[in-house]
Amino acid sequence: MSEVRIAAEPRTVFGKGAARKIRRSDKVPAVLYGHGIDPKHLTLPGHEVLLALRTPNVLIRLKGEGVDELALPKGVQRDPIKGFIEHVDLLLVKRGEKVTVEIPVTTVGDVNSEGLLDLQLTAVPVEAEATHIPSGVEVDVEGLAVGASVTAGDLKLPEGSSLATDAETVVVQVIAKPTEAVEEAEGEAAEGETAEAAAEGESAEAPAAE
Repeated sequence: MSEVRIAAEPRTVFGKGAARKIRRSDKVPAVLYGHGIDPKHLTLPGHEVLLALRTPNVLIRLKGEGVDELALPKGVQRDPIKGFIEHVDLLLVKRGEKVTVEIPVTTVGDVNSEGLLDLQLTAVPVEAEATHIPSGVEVDVEGLAVGASVTAGDLKLPEGSSLATDAETVVVQVIAKPTEAVEEAEGEAAEGETAEAAAEGESAEAPAAE
């Protein structure tokens, strides 16, 4: 995994007002912690951080006054409406050390025509060297029949990484497609609920008898 270099400035002013001022200047408040050090409060360029975080488990090289460290994003706060980044927690890492992260799960192939693929996990926890975190893991589901499943222990993880969760955890499974009878029954039930709701609404709107 390649490093993304981001300029870091020390942050000495705190509070909601200070944080808002930082964000108005298109920057992001951040905290670097780990390895027993006192947390370092930093200010990072917003656009560069936004681009970097598009890559899962991106390795960030922080460079600036009093800072020259490698870090992994461990917590990202976003504005619930506009989606911009409000704050980032960064974990200090060293070359050669193992870290536990979640890597994305993607499926390859098509299951049996009688079944539907049910993806139980979109990411799986693994342990890997901090500078060699895999970008993800693929699950081959080609031809899997109804009732078949793939567990975490079945995954073929990239070399150098190991599973960090219960091997029996189901990652994907194949379920039966609903029959026409089931679909019709569900449709009738939905229509009945709609009609009942409409009737209740008309009853509520009707004027009371004198």
